[in-house]
Amino acid sequence: MTDTDVAWAALGGDPALVRGITHVVREGALPSRLPVREVARACAGACALAAAEWGARRAALPVVPEVRVDDGAVATAFHSERHLRVDGRGPVTFAPLSRFWRTADGWVRTHANYPHHRERLLGALGLTGDASVETVAAVLAERSAAEVEESVYAAGGLAVAVRTPGEWAAHEQGRAVAAHPLAGRERLDRAPVRPLPALDGVPLLPAAGLRVLDLTRVIAGPVATRTLALLGAEVLRIDSPRLPELPDQHADMDIGKRSAALDLRAPADRRTFEELLTQADVVVTGYRPDALDRFGLAAEQLAERRPGLVVAQLSAWGAYGPWGERRGFDSLVQVATGIAVTEGSMERPGALPAQALDHGTGYLLAAAVLRSLTEQTEEGGTRVVRLSLARTAAWLTDGRDRRAERAGAAQDGPAAPVAYDGPEPWLGDTDSALGRLRYALSPVRFTGGPSDWTRPPGRWGQDPARWPTASSQG
Repeated sequence: MTDTDVAWAALGGDPALVRGITHVVREGALPSRLPVREVARACAGACALAAAEWGARRAALPVVPEVRVDDGAVATAFHSERHLRVDGRGPVTFAPLSRFWRTADGWVRTHANYPHHRERLLGALGLTGDASVETVAAVLAERSAAEVEESVYAAGGLAVAVRTPGEWAAHEQGRAVAAHPLAGRERLDRAPVRPLPALDGVPLLPAAGLRVLDLTRVIAGPVATRTLALLGAEVLRIDSPRLPELPDQHADMDIGKRSAALDLRAPADRRTFEELLTQADVVVTGYRPDALDRFGLAAEQLAERRPGLVVAQLSAWGAYGPWGERRGFDSLVQVATGIAVTEGSMERPGALPAQALDHGTGYLLAAAVLRSLTEQTEEGGTRVVRLSLARTAAWLTDGRDRRAERAGAAQDGPAAPVAYDGPEPWLGDTDSALGRLRYALSPVRFTGGPSDWTRPPGRWGQDPARWPTASSQG
């Protein structure tokens, strides 16, 4: 099986439809020791195929439109946060305290891009808010990696010890992740089919008419929801006003969406959210399970209030095992699962050429939503899909030898690849409330489908927390 076959099978798709995908293979795209290019290609291709399949169903087409996956488009999209320009200015990416650090017995990686994570990291280390990189390095050099991991986590911060692939395989969380499917899929009830109007017009927008509540942050979830926006969905992202998004991350990840701020602890805002839920078709979440449960946002709770939803849940480590309630980001999952050692060594850990766990899982999450919608048209029912960065990492690292054996065999594409000469053919430009934007175009393409978003990002949290009427859309 190719990686595309694996991804499509995990989504419950008809195996025969994979033959409708064509590839443009480009050497030099996403270079890595691990098969990042193949997995990235599979994630984008599965998402495009899920969109084409559901679009064909809604438009009553005789065949599913052909999908075309270009490695250049995939590589560019997987670096979207790096390619962003706002009035010509490059993005702010990792903060100074988000990096690898030497410890007394190895390495640890921290994530401190958000101010509250920086404060918790420094607090766990007994340092003040103005501590320098050199001061942090000196403190960490005297502690073990395991001690740093546990103490920072206990303080609500983010730090993970570098592990080898073997150490992760033996870890209780590693075993729990390996025992779960790439995409968890479940039908919760027998809610009736919710009909949607037939599609017509050009381009074909499979998600037109859908209302999506986006409760996600930091790349993977926003990639999924911006893809649904590309495909025609009305996506409303909801954030807490207490946790503003990083400006460049918002500019990159919220294209095509609306953005509103609601404090679900405040009764009035909670009532507003419940009103939004009564008209939603899809809810996408990217928070830890316990953070969701206390607001009544578990899949089962949502199904009781809005039968027939598709609930898509994303987590870093999986909603199971001893780390099921832990926070996490792509860079930290790479460190825990042995990827950092595989891409470098224990003497000098490395990283994937892109935040591929985030981006790949995001496209798979959007694909899982689309496939759930297709299944709903036949069987109804509230649907829940669950994916995690750690499980995507297991897919990337498992079967490495099998994929290495077929390298150059062109099972995923033509026998004569071409070169990846840079991102320019897959970049777009638009004016926005944030300034003149340059951004990466989506790699999700099928015949007759959209090639770009119709709505630039607005200012974070400034849209009304309501679904727009037909006269107010645009």
